[in-house]
Amino acid sequence: MGDFDFFVGSWDVTNRRLRKRHVGSDDWDEFPGTSVAHSFFDGAGSFDEIRFPTRGFSGSTVRIRDAETGLWSIYWMNSRRGVLEQPPMVGRFVDGVGTFYADDTDEGRPIRCRFIWSRVTPTSCRWEQAFSTDGERTWETNWVMDFTRTG
Repeated sequence: MGDFDFFVGSWDVTNRRLRKRHVGSDDWDEFPGTSVAHSFFDGAGSFDEIRFPTRGFSGSTVRIRDAETGLWSIYWMNSRRGVLEQPPMVGRFVDGVGTFYADDTDEGRPIRCRFIWSRVTPTSCRWEQAFSTDGERTWETNWVMDFTRTG
């Protein structure tokens, strides 16, 4: 069984995203989404598409597990840009929580990006994205998705 096998299926998604990042804001934009996820390579790969009907775009994620290291690489694609975003987020699950990191840029500044997959049950889970601009001393969570299984 793969680490992302819990995610296979259809989901309703409640999104909360900060309206402005890097300014200490607590002003969240909430909007719906729907997601369908699949597994491949006997659980060593995962793919999903998420749609944001009120935002006019969708996204897809491809996850692949390195057989030697056990680390996952997570790649994001956005329908507005039409490219495979780089760099991938890299990490693993420990005690039921998946934590993944990448060095990237946001609004022209270097950041450390973190994804956390948590609260995994048969009918729900949570994904969070946070950025650090100070070498991981502090983190600003800027997007939270709460998934509820459908069907």
